[in-house]
Amino acid sequence: MIIIVDYGMGNLRSVHHKVSKLGVGVKVSSDPKDILEADKLILPGVGSFAAGMKNLKELGLIEALEKRVLEDKIPILGICLGMQLFTNMSEEGNVKGLAWIDAKTIRFTCDLKVPHVGWNDLRISRKSTLFKGVPKGTHFYFTHSYHVVCNDKKDVLATTEYGYDFSSALQKENIYGTQFHPEKSHKKGMRIMENFIKC
Repeated sequence: MIIIVDYGMGNLRSVHHKVSKLGVGVKVSSDPKDILEADKLILPGVGSFAAGMKNLKELGLIEALEKRVLEDKIPILGICLGMQLFTNMSEEGNVKGLAWIDAKTIRFTCDLKVPHVGWNDLRISRKSTLFKGVPKGTHFYFTHSYHVVCNDKKDVLATTEYGYDFSSALQKENIYGTQFHPEKSHKKGMRIMENFIKC
């Protein structure tokens, strides 16, 4: 069973719809018991980093997530804010994150319009199951004002240019993240979701 973690911040309906179309068992839940029984986890997210961390704590989800992800090593996919929450901290409110990936989340400092909204391509840095069958130059949908800076470049799966290069996909062992929204990225986004299910 794939559990989509409901912490009050996610684009839950769209993610659930896309995953269910792939014919796998999927459930949206904020119950730690469901997380502890999950085969895979998806942590979507739209909104502020501080509110996301606050909600995870208040719902008692962090301990269950850490048990399954850090100890049991089941795959988790963080989408947009969900990926950012994997980092050590965010400039958005100067708040500590889950610290699963040695990185920080910072606001765009380029001269282009912020937030970065719309379609953009990826430069895939290394091989990963997540991008199997995804051609170079494929465009995905983004909407964000902050981005992740990794201290260990080996955690970066792909980069995207918006004024400068930023990390648009991450992987550290069983922890996957996309700054873009695969659930809003049509067929190639579906391929990302399908690949994650096979991880």
